[in-house]
Amino acid sequence: MIDQESLRRAVAEFPFWYHKVELPYGIVTPGYAPINAAAYGIPDSLLDRRVLDVGAWDGYWTFEALKRGAAQAVAIDDFSDYLGALEPAQRKAWQTFDLCREALGYDQFRCSRFDMSVYDIRPETFGLFDTVFFFGTLYHLRHPLLALDRLSAICRDEIYVESAILDDFSPYRGGLGKGYPGETVMEFYPENQYGGNNSNWWVPSLACLMQMVRAAGFEEVSGWKLTDQPNHISMCRGFVKGKKRKA
Repeated sequence: MIDQESLRRAVAEFPFWYHKVELPYGIVTPGYAPINAAAYGIPDSLLDRRVLDVGAWDGYWTFEALKRGAAQAVAIDDFSDYLGALEPAQRKAWQTFDLCREALGYDQFRCSRFDMSVYDIRPETFGLFDTVFFFGTLYHLRHPLLALDRLSAICRDEIYVESAILDDFSPYRGGLGKGYPGETVMEFYPENQYGGNNSNWWVPSLACLMQMVRAAGFEEVSGWKLTDQPNHISMCRGFVKGKKRKA
């Protein structure tokens, strides 16, 4: 196991962290996400479940699944999101993930990771999963409903989706406080209209996101907002849990 000082130096050497991951010795990586992990509504116990984490980045939710008892967690990412501000050299692919995995003591079978697009996942790729995490990714996709269809095909139980939403913010309507509360709406951004990030393609309202998850094959759907009255675009986020009915 890596010693305290070596771990501290290794964390500090990376130019950017997205996630705040709790590591041994009280070390926490200097990211800012998740803003409020409790708001994601993930059960305290994921005992013996097989979990897929889509768009894993530094791996916060991959490692969290294992902390909550998952039998296996598989992480995928294609490293296409640079937040509209990062230089390519600042995003170190799987290096931050691998450092955290080593520090936390997870082996590569129980905690595996793959460089791939969500569009490429199939049942024959990794088999089926009990739980799918799909956080901070949907609005970066040119084909979000196709991605949900792909994930439904490999999910036998439940999916958790976190996304930017339009209920309290729309760049086309005037910004904060000018959204579509209660409406089933989705906006398209051909350039960098949403948050100055040209990898943000689509943002739905919460009602629209719930209907998209339902359309992908999750019959039982619930949704909620990160913050009731957000005061910044970063807080304009929604969550949807989709669950398949047992046969």
